[in-house]
Amino acid sequence: QVQLVESGGRLVQAGGSLRLSCAASRGTFSTYAAGWFRQAPGKERVFVAAISWNGGTVYADFVKGRFTISRDNAKNTVYLQMNTLKPEDTALYYCAAEPWVPGTAVTDFHSWGQGTQVTVSS
Repeated sequence: QVQLVESGGRLVQAGGSLRLSCAASRGTFSTYAAGWFRQAPGKERVFVAAISWNGGTVYADFVKGRFTISRDNAKNTVYLQMNTLKPEDTALYYCAAEPWVPGTAVTDFHSWGQGTQVTVSS
């Protein structure tokens, strides 16, 4: 399994942008799929976006056109570019990884980071 560390979360105004990063260690990250999930207070953890080992992407409907997931295997890092942020995007954002092909369910991933907080003010 890989170890994952997220960064980049902070307070931002509605309409603003953020880029989250997820750095991986202890594994051959280029053979892993990676995903981003988020969890708002009192709510379940939900799928945001995922990218396969070879760059294929999938997004939740509520972020299509606003968020972009990408990866740099040379840096063992996955990114989530978030544009046109809304207050409802406020959540703890988690990075996850699983060999080869991503799923969209929490149970599809077995390596998780500790999360980075994104807060969008209105």
